[in-house]
Amino acid sequence: MEQGELPVLLVNEVGGVRGVLKTHVEFLKKHFHLITMKEFLKNKKHWSKKVQAIYLWWHKPIIDRELLESLPDLKVIANSGVGMDHLDLKLISSFGVKMANAPHAVSSSTADTGMALLLASARRLVEGCQTAVSPDTECFADDLLGDEVTGATLGIIGMGSIGYKIALRAKAFEMKILYHNRNRRTEEEERAIGAIYCTKIEDLLQQSDFVMLVVSLTPQTHKLIGKRELELMKPTATLINISRGPVVDQDALVEALQTGVIKAAALDVTYPEPLPRDHPLLKLKNILITPHLGIKTDKTTRMITEEAVANILAALNGLPIPNEVFP
Repeated sequence: MEQGELPVLLVNEVGGVRGVLKTHVEFLKKHFHLITMKEFLKNKKHWSKKVQAIYLWWHKPIIDRELLESLPDLKVIANSGVGMDHLDLKLISSFGVKMANAPHAVSSSTADTGMALLLASARRLVEGCQTAVSPDTECFADDLLGDEVTGATLGIIGMGSIGYKIALRAKAFEMKILYHNRNRRTEEEERAIGAIYCTKIEDLLQQSDFVMLVVSLTPQTHKLIGKRELELMKPTATLINISRGPVVDQDALVEALQTGVIKAAALDVTYPEPLPRDHPLLKLKNILITPHLGIKTDKTTRMITEEAVANILAALNGLPIPNEVFP
């Protein structure tokens, strides 16, 4: 790269379903020469030794051995979010490429989404809206009854930055808060949110009115919630998943919802996304599903891109990467 020349950043596309947001392009172009996968593949010989960084937006472009072998000067891959389960970290590291995520930008908006799902499910807001706007509605039924949130018990599985912010929000609703995590929070942190630590996940499941999943997807958390765990929950309980779809055994969840093992579920994530249109989850009335809205606000997506740029620039300048992820 010649002096004064901007480093080349590879993205999947601009706009579209899996492209960086058009509103972020001007900011990205202040720091990088931006090229898309289409441009790269069209003239791979020209670009292969120029690309120094990749910015992943919604897991795209796909990072595989073929792409890594075609980019000999690649220094860093920045992810637009926290979860890195879509990447083979060991493979990427074997090419001498560093990796980074954006944990700080996403925590507040994802916590908001978790609480929104809890409230919408508990108070049957979607069903209520459908009733209110239906041309067939002549009067409002008195038996459209939801569940009380104030004073209810919320069990949070995964007490990282997002889980902690959910607890802060739940405290404002005067909820009793239980949590299970690999590492216990300090006593001071627990007191600040009024949270009680459950060493065993089973204890949390048995006591909670709402169970919220806020874990990263790893081999240990794959199908963390299955038939056994669902049967430990109260028949009046609601399961909320804002982590990753495969954290829940969806077949077991379908059965639990159909047979009354649990009362309801609210999911911002599924597998796959979107679900096939004939999937049994889509036919149930006691479930609320949203299209992975977790981080989707103007402010948060902008913060994610800013965090990614900071990570990339640090890597290219030989500085410590603020949010480096190791295999």
